Amino acid sequence: MANVVELRDVDKIYRGVVDTQVLFGINLSFDEGSFSAIVGESGSGKSTLLNIIGTLDKASNGELSIAGNTTDHLSKDQLAELRNRTIGFVFQFHYLLPEFTALENVLMPHLFGRKDPARSIAERADDLFDMLGISRVKNNPANKMSGGEQQRTAIARALINNPKVVLADEPTGNLDSGNTATIYRLFREINQNYGTTFLIVTHDRRIAEETDRIIEIKDGRIVVDIKK
Repeated sequence: MANVVELRDVDKIYRGVVDTQVLFGINLSFDEGSFSAIVGESGSGKSTLLNIIGTLDKASNGELSIAGNTTDHLSKDQLAELRNRTIGFVFQFHYLLPEFTALENVLMPHLFGRKDPARSIAERADDLFDMLGISRVKNNPANKMSGGEQQRTAIARALINNPKVVLADEPTGNLDSGNTATIYRLFREINQNYGTTFLIVTHDRRIAEETDRIIEIKDGRIVVDIKK
C-alpha cells in the first residue's frame, strides 16, 4: 500500500530564552487504511507529533508528506486547503459551536469557501448520523446533547469531507468506559468500511492494544514501533 503520511528526519524546537527540543529525528510512515496508536507519557512529544502531521504546527527540520504532497513550501492557504481536503480531526474536547445544531457543526468543514452544501454532502451527513447512531439529535443545538453524542457529532464532522486520514488526540479522555468502547468500535468500523487511515494518540494502553500498530514516544524519540 502507498504511504499516506510520511515524516523524514523531523525535529521540533521551540525557540525562547532557552530553546527546547521536543522531537528528535522522527522517521515514520503510515500506509493507507492503517489503524495505529501513538502512546507515551505526558510531555513525551506525542501531541506535538500529531499536530505536525496535521499541519497545525511546523517541523523545525525535516520533511512531511501528506497524500503525496510535500508540505514544507506550501503557503498557509495551501496548507489549509490540503488539511481541509485530506485530514479529519477528533480531539478530547469536541470543540462544537454551541449556537449551531449538530448538523450545522458537521457541515462546517464542507462549507469552507462555499455557501450551501451539495446534495451529495447533505446525504453523506445523514448517512454519518445514521452510522454513528445520533440521527435523533442532528437538529439539536450542540449544547443540548450528552457528552457521548457531542463526541460522535465531532467524529461526523471529521468525516464529512471523506478524509484520507483521521487524527484523534485522546478522543475519549472525557468519556466513561461505555462511551469509550463505543467510540473505538466506531473508529474500527469506519477504518474497515471506508479504508480511512487512523492515527490515535492515547494514554490508555488497553485502547492501544486494539490497534494494528503501536508507536511509543519517550522524550521526543521513538522507542517502540510494533506492527501486529
